[in-house]
This record gives sequence, structure tokens and C-alpha cells, in this order.
Amino acid sequence: MVLQQCRARTRRPAVVVAVVAISAALASGTGFAAGTGPIAGPPAPTAATPAPTVSTLPAVDPPLAPPSPKSPQTSAVAPGLTPPPLTEPSKPAPSFSSAAAPTTSSPGGERPAFGAFLDSGVRGVYAMTGLSRWLGGAELRVGHTYLPGDRWSNIEGTHRFLAPWARWRTAKDDRIFVLNVPMQERNEEGVSDAEVRSLLRQGAAGHFDHHFRALAERLVALDVPDTVLVLGWEMNGTTYTHRCGPDPAAWKSYWNRIVTTMRSVPGQEFRFDFTPSRGQDAVPWTQCYPGDDTVDIIGMDSYDQPRGVSFDEQVKEPYGLQAQVDFAKSHNKPISYPEWGLFRNGDNAEYMRRMLAWIDEHKPLYNTLTDYCPHGVWQCADNPRSSLVYRSALFGRADEPATLPTPSVPPASTTPSSPRNCPPLRLGDWGEYWLDGRLCLRLDLWLGTR
Repeated sequence: MVLQQCRARTRRPAVVVAVVAISAALASGTGFAAGTGPIAGPPAPTAATPAPTVSTLPAVDPPLAPPSPKSPQTSAVAPGLTPPPLTEPSKPAPSFSSAAAPTTSSPGGERPAFGAFLDSGVRGVYAMTGLSRWLGGAELRVGHTYLPGDRWSNIEGTHRFLAPWARWRTAKDDRIFVLNVPMQERNEEGVSDAEVRSLLRQGAAGHFDHHFRALAERLVALDVPDTVLVLGWEMNGTTYTHRCGPDPAAWKSYWNRIVTTMRSVPGQEFRFDFTPSRGQDAVPWTQCYPGDDTVDIIGMDSYDQPRGVSFDEQVKEPYGLQAQVDFAKSHNKPISYPEWGLFRNGDNAEYMRRMLAWIDEHKPLYNTLTDYCPHGVWQCADNPRSSLVYRSALFGRADEPATLPTPSVPPASTTPSSPRNCPPLRLGDWGEYWLDGRLCLRLDLWLGTR
């Protein structure tokens, strides 16, 4: 990974280097300040090659690509909320006690591969380093993102979007790249049931095959032919244009057609993850299951909802967590949890303990926590008790079994505050990545008010 990052940095255009030099000069007092947040683009500045710093600003720009395509009805994102700044939260070191750790340990030595959804774009790639650092060096083996579902050209997967994720995946052999793939464009635009039914039938007839062939060819060309594809996720709900309810038979035929098309691309080793949301939702998810030949993994998106529902109820409810485990076992398939996290019951430490214990017990192929408010524990300061549980359970975790550390652990690095009168210059994710930080306009220097 380090070598790839170094190669990438040596290809920076001269004009970018010039910008960095100019910003450093301006930071000395002529009106600009350069900053590097706690999660700057890789590699982080070192003592030998310091980034110019007069003030440090957290990253506040919108992500390069839209955040995880979600909706409060089925995917548990509250209206108006967007992923928070990718700054390392100022939190105390965890108190490693048996009360904070999961009550059930994983049988055997193998630990389930884990990661988190941190952001859709390139920022989500380099934020994994910060989350790993906050977890005491625990290895995040899973990188997870979502293709935008606005138009077919994005569902085909642009090089600009996929290349950073591919570089992360290929840096280590044991990593898993998880990519959510919409089955229709205009995927969150409130398309009517009648139109969804028509689109599903068009898909089943092969009208959209070329889009998925293009995506498969792009992934193979980027050397990530073993990508896990979460195709048409949460199909049992009502939010997405790729939902199953309007015509389950056509949906299953369409799924099978997509998988057959993508598997026809030479060099592919894709795994297809069938992932409903927990519970019955609009339609029982078993009615949408397309068959063992085209499904490799049986996943489930499971958030702490509805309000007042205990974890035991989430396990036992119709089409709940236990039903998923039993269904997967009967079909000889591994399970996964591409999305999980807090929601309707707030900062619920008991849910966090129980879900981590469930994961350790049932050993999914992978799991990725949705880490932004209201669901998360690292990028969201609203859940301190759950954050402590999560961090305590995973602190320093690697593939081999390990006991929770007993010595005192240095606290996570704090986020320096933004300087007064210094609004950020919004250069976007790629600008921040190549500059290793942020620039801001020092109004106090210009106006003589410092």
C-alpha cells in the first residue's frame, strides 16, 4: 500500500507542487493558512516532510460522490442528515472492562473481517487509516462504498470513482472490497410502482445488460475482479427504484440476468450478495430470493429500530436476524452485514454489545458498520456509550484472537479547532488529497483585526 501511495504522489503535476509552495509562503502572514486535519490524504506528513501548518481545519466539504444512497423509511438515515466531517473525534481512551466487551466470543481463532462505511468517495478510502488508528491499530480488512444511482453512467462505475478503492484493495491480498450496485437509475427519485414494474420487466428482457457488462469490465481492468457486489440492496422495502415488491418474478429474473452478464466477462471472480433489510418491510425478502446459482452471500442490513424494540426481538422477529442465519444455513451460504448501526433507540450500548456478540458468534464473511450520525461511533459524537463499547471490543483486533488490552491506552488525538476568521477554501476531496490538507482565508490578516 505504501509503495502505491508513493508512486501516486510522484505523479503529481508540477502545478500542484507549486500551489503547496505558494500556500506555505502565504501562510506566513499574507492572508492564507494551510492545514492538515487528523485524517489527511495518504501518506501522512512526517517530521522529514512536514506539511505547511499555521492552522488546522477539519474537512467539511461534501463527499466527492453522494453518501450512501439511503432513505429514512427503509435504510435508517434521518432526513437532512449527511455524513459529518471526517475528523477524528476527541474521545477519551476506552476503559477496557468486561462490561464493555461483547459477552460472546468467537469460537475458534478466526475473527470476522470488519470495516465501516465512512464516505462514498476517495475520502472514505483514506479515512480508514484514521478509524484504524482510533481502534488501536485494528486492521480494517473491508472497504465499502456505493455506486451512485442517479444515472446509468455512474452505475457503470467511472474510473475516477473506483480507482482509489481498487488501489486500497490491491495493496493487501486479504482485503475485501464491497460495492453496492443499484439495479436502476433514478434509484431514489420516488418512481411509481407501475413504472418500477415496467423497468423490472425491461431488465429481465435484457435491455440494461450493457451497463452491467461495462461495470464488470471496469472492475476487472482495475484488478479487482473479486469484488463483493451488493446488488439491489434492501429490495424488500419501498424506497429504491430497484425494489422487488411491484413484481417479484421480474425482479428475480432481472437479478439472474445481471449476474449472468457480469459473470460472462473474462477474468471475473465476483461474489454476489443478496441483502434485504431486516424484517418483513414491504414484502417478505424470501419472495425475492433469486436462487442459489446466482447468490454467493446472504446479507442483511440491520439497524437498531424500530423504537423500543429490543435486540432479542430483532433476532426473533419474522425475517429477522435468526431467520437470516437459518435461511443461509439451509442454502449453504455465508452471511454478511453490509450495513448495521444505531438508529431509533439512540445511544444504545446494549444493542452495540449484543450486535458485536452476534457477529462474533455467527461469523459473517464480513460486516461494515455505517459510521456517521445517527448510526456511527467514530464520526458521530452523539453515541459516546456505544462508541466506548465498539472501541473496547475491537481495539487492536487482528485476525488472531486477542484479549482486550489492560494497560492504559493513549487517548485518540484531538481535533484542533479551526482558527477564527479563517473560512475554508473548498477544494473538494481530490484537492485536499493532493494538497495533504486544507487552505483557509485568513480574514483577520486581511482586515487587520488579529
